[in-house]
Amino acid sequence: MRLDKYLKVSRLIKRRTVANEACDAGRVMVNGKVARASQDVKVGDKITINFGNKDVTVEVLTVAETVRKEEAKEMFQYI
Repeated sequence: MRLDKYLKVSRLIKRRTVANEACDAGRVMVNGKVARASQDVKVGDKITINFGNKDVTVEVLTVAETVRKEEAKEMFQYI
């Protein structure tokens, strides 16, 4: 699954266009490397997102095309 779509489906970022812009600006890293929006996300990847003055780091637990709002939190684990 594409990184920008994963960020939206998992609800780490509210909209896919915002996720795409964050990737283009270099604020999203996967496994310690700056990632593009088109990068594939796999189970076990560590994603770091820079939200202004704080960083959020999560580990990917599952990858699914669609999820309900209540199940979105089960797609990742905060580190």
